[in-house]
Amino acid sequence: MSKDNFLYPRGRYYGQVKPENLVFNANLQEFAQRISYICNLETNGKLSPEDAYDQIKALWKQLKRTKKQLQIGENPFQESDDNSEDSGNL
Repeated sequence: MSKDNFLYPRGRYYGQVKPENLVFNANLQEFAQRISYICNLETNGKLSPEDAYDQIKALWKQLKRTKKQLQIGENPFQESDDNSEDSGNL
């Protein structure tokens, strides 16, 4: 096991497999890992609450920007490959 795998573990992805979903999932896992580190540093007094808040806010903005760039959830009525055969049948 490498140091990076230990420090930055990745969980399996079970959702709809599309490139943008896989990229966003990886970004979301990294976001969660970094938030955990920030919270632990703040809890142990190594980081002030204000600094922790500012870092978390910056990470949140970065995640939102990534979501927008990947256009995750912007086409709620777009049919997936699983339902394409059923279109038009009521």
